Amino acid sequence: MSVLRNALARFFSSKPKPDMHIDADVQTAIYMWPIIEKLLAHGEDGDTYRAAVNFWRYAERPPLATYDGDGSHCHIDGPLQMAGDFALPLGGEIFSRGVTIALDPFEANDLREHMRAAIERAILAWLVDNGRRKSPPARNPYDRQTADREAKTMIADWAARKGAKRPVTEGPDHV
Repeated sequence: MSVLRNALARFFSSKPKPDMHIDADVQTAIYMWPIIEKLLAHGEDGDTYRAAVNFWRYAERPPLATYDGDGSHCHIDGPLQMAGDFALPLGGEIFSRGVTIALDPFEANDLREHMRAAIERAILAWLVDNGRRKSPPARNPYDRQTADREAKTMIADWAARKGAKRPVTEGPDHV
C-alpha cells in the first residue's frame, strides 16, 4: 500500500522532486545509503539530521569533532594521520568572543584530549549528582515512538511550569 500511496503523493505533489545521481564504489554506497536516506527524510527527523551536518558545507577539512560552548566554539580537523603509534588530527580552530585561532596538529590533539577528558568528567559527575550510576542498561529494542512521545510531554510540562512566553513547538529548532 505504501508504494501506491508514495506514487500518488509524488503525482499530486506541487513541488518538483529532482533526481539525484551519485557515483560511488559498492562498499561506500552500501555504507552511505542509510545515512543519505536519513538526510533526505521529510519531517523533523530529516531537518535535525541535516542541521547536524550543515556546518560540513563550510569546513575546509573533514571535522573529527566539534565542541560548542555558550560563547565559544572549536573544531578538530581530520583526517587523522598515523604517526607511529599516534593518530593526530591535521589541525583545528577555536572561535571565542573576538578571538580566532588556527591550531597546528599538536595543539589540536592537545585540545581534543582536554575536551574529551572534560566531557568524561562532566558525564560521570552528572551520573553521580542525579543518582544514575546504578541505572540498568537501556531496554532493547528501543521504542522510538514511545520515547519521543514521553520526552515531548516532559518538555511541554516543563515549559508550562516555567511560564514559557512562546508556545512549545516540534522540530529541530524547537528549543
